[in-house]
Amino acid sequence: MANIKSQKKRNLQNERAHERNKGTRSQLKTEAKKARAAIATGDESMTEQVRATNRLVDKAASTGVLNKKTAARRKSRLAKSAAKSAAS
Repeated sequence: MANIKSQKKRNLQNERAHERNKGTRSQLKTEAKKARAAIATGDESMTEQVRATNRLVDKAASTGVLNKKTAARRKSRLAKSAAKSAAS
């Protein structure tokens, strides 16, 4: 445990941020799972689902929940699999 006052405060801030980000990360995983399911079934709402997931990924990246490059990679993979599914 920290003895320095500023470090104690920083630990509390990190804890609060962790709790805040946990919900966002959970929501991201859920939406990504929905998008992958829509892609796998070839559902007509696939593009809408991918678009909604991309919107959430962008939002998470802008608030600092996800790294910018991680967000780009996730979006790219979703788009690639959606395009592959649409082509076949």
